[in-house]
Formats: sequence, structure tokens, C-alpha cells
Amino acid sequence: MKYYIIAGEASGDLHGSNLMRSIYKKDPNADIRFWGGDLMQQVGGKLVKHYKDLAFMGFVEVVQNLGTILRNIKFCKKDIASFNPDVLVFIDYPGFNMRIAKWAKRIGIETHYYISPQIWAWKENRINDIKRDFDFMYVILPFEKDFYEKKHNYPVTFVGHPLIDAIERYRAEEHQDFKVKHNLDERPIIALLPGSRKQEISRLLNEMLSVIHHYPQYQFVIAGAPGQEASFYETFIKDQNISFVFNETYALLNIAHAALVTSGTATLETALFNVPQVVLYKGNQVSYEIAKRIIKLKYISLVNLIMDDDVVVELIQGDCNAVRIEQEFAKIIQGEKRNEILLKYKELIRNLGGQGASDYVAGEILKNHMTKRS
Repeated sequence: MKYYIIAGEASGDLHGSNLMRSIYKKDPNADIRFWGGDLMQQVGGKLVKHYKDLAFMGFVEVVQNLGTILRNIKFCKKDIASFNPDVLVFIDYPGFNMRIAKWAKRIGIETHYYISPQIWAWKENRINDIKRDFDFMYVILPFEKDFYEKKHNYPVTFVGHPLIDAIERYRAEEHQDFKVKHNLDERPIIALLPGSRKQEISRLLNEMLSVIHHYPQYQFVIAGAPGQEASFYETFIKDQNISFVFNETYALLNIAHAALVTSGTATLETALFNVPQVVLYKGNQVSYEIAKRIIKLKYISLVNLIMDDDVVVELIQGDCNAVRIEQEFAKIIQGEKRNEILLKYKELIRNLGGQGASDYVAGEILKNHMTKRS
């Protein structure tokens, strides 16, 4: 069977790679062509375009790069038509993927969406496009099933969260001692996760680094994003004695004592590794003001959204400054707040369901395709 998969971000690359492994297990002769990243490329198939050439963040940034985005859409349609897949699988990345799905559905290509666009947060009217353009939807957050089925009468399949599989796979493997590998001393490690895009790293890494001089008893390590150069991080570190690693975020979180994390998938990954965290967000001011008026959410971190509770502190825009970060960070190093977070993490994991999301989705794609054909 021929599969065309589109993932446009680092998190999509991770989930896409695990999905591809499951597809190959269930369909050893699978022919997979994809947009994604290094992790998907390591599994097999044919990489068409890397996500680092696709990721534009915020309203202003999208407008500034509109020409590139439109060229990518045109190229993607042409490439799909040439490949003529049995199924087209979209992973998150709604701004791009929903445009492609509208075109694909119109010409009769079977469409599967893995990881729902967050229309429960904003642009809820997209439900009409989803109903029209997607044959099958696989959701990963427990509240999404009720949102689609009870509120909008659109059947979806809740598959559990793929991060659980990814983290369990990491834990099952043997790994070199992280501190030895990177010549670190015996002090506890604080993980800094400033994001994957240059825009967000530039806005947040300096704020994260501002707390370091308060905590000489800890060593700080930056999780470098795939696709970014070491020289880019060195401009922020300057003469400070700080380490950074690439493609080792899980190894870092596995031994971290606490973390400062940019809002996004990394907040959930940090929680699943049982690491207390403070969540940070600072965007382009114009983009932020627009988003604030449109997005209908109480929280920005996945941890708090899933739990519908203030499990971790979120410092957003003006609150994301050196003074506030140090105040909140001090509370998660030790004491009552730290213990509260760790207890809530256990409840979070129960709410997400068990392992097997990737296998579940791969099986559903095959089953649904066969059913639709018959």
C-alpha cells in the first residue's frame, strides 16, 4: 500500500516516525513518501521536504513568509498527485494540512488526520472543513472525543497519546551515562527547553539563562533543537559555563531535577519524565495581542489543559521576565509546590490512557482503508 504522510514540526516528526514503524510492522511492503524530519527519515521511506523549511510561528511571521508557504503548498499538491497514494495521512500542522486535505478530498484521495487541530481552542468553525475534507480522524487528548462527537456529531477515534509510547521506547533502550558523555559534574541538572524555532528560542533563551547565577549548586543544560546550528546557541551563552546538547532531549529530561520549558509539546514530555517545570511563552507582541482575542483557552500548556487545573505555572508575555521566572523556579526546586506537581503528574498519566497509540493508528488506517474500498 502507498502512504503519503505530512508532518510539519518537530513533534510531528517524532509521532510520524513511530507511526511509520507501526505501519511497516503491519504492512511490510508499505511504500511511504513523507514530509517530516530526521526521525522519520531514520525509519525509512522517502523524505520530500524537511520540517525546518516549513515552520513559521505567529500571525505576523506567517504573513511575512506567505510566498514560501504558497510555493510549498503548490509543490506538495504536485508531488502527491505524482505519487498517487492509497492514503494521505496528516499529522497535526493544520494551517498547511487542511489546505492540502481540501484539494486531496476533491480529487478523490482518501484522507486520515492523526492528531486533531486544536479547534477546541480557536477557529471552531473549522469543524465544517474537517467534516468535509477528512474521512477519518484519530485524536490523542481525552476531552477531544466528546468535543467532536457530542458537540459536533463527527465520529473520531481516541487512540491515546503517542508520547507515552515514545518515552517508554526510550526508557527500554540502553543509554550511555549522560553526565559522563557530556563531561558534566555531579551537581543536579536543570533542563532548559527553549523551543525548536529560531523565533521562539531568540525570545526565550535569554530569559531562561537569567536565573543561572542564582543557582550555582545546579548545572544548566540547553536542549538544542534539531536543525539549529551550535553557533546559534553560542551567541546566547557567550562566556557562561553552560552545556547544550542536540537530539538528546529525552536523555536530558531523564535525569533532570527541574526544567524551564517553552509552551508546546515539550511541556507534556517534561511531565511524562516526571520533571517539575515552569512553562514560558513570549511571542511577537502583535501576534500575541491577536491571539489573546481569538484563543478561548484558560491555559497554554498541555499539562494544564489536559488536567483543567493549574498544575504548572505559566509565565506568559509580560510575566515572562527574569524576576518572575526566578520566583517561580525557586518553588519547584524543592518543597511543597514541587511535591504537588509530582502528584498531579501521576493523575495526568492515568488520564492519557496506556501505551500503543502508534500501533492503534496504523491498524485503524489499514482497517478503515480496506472497509472504505469494500
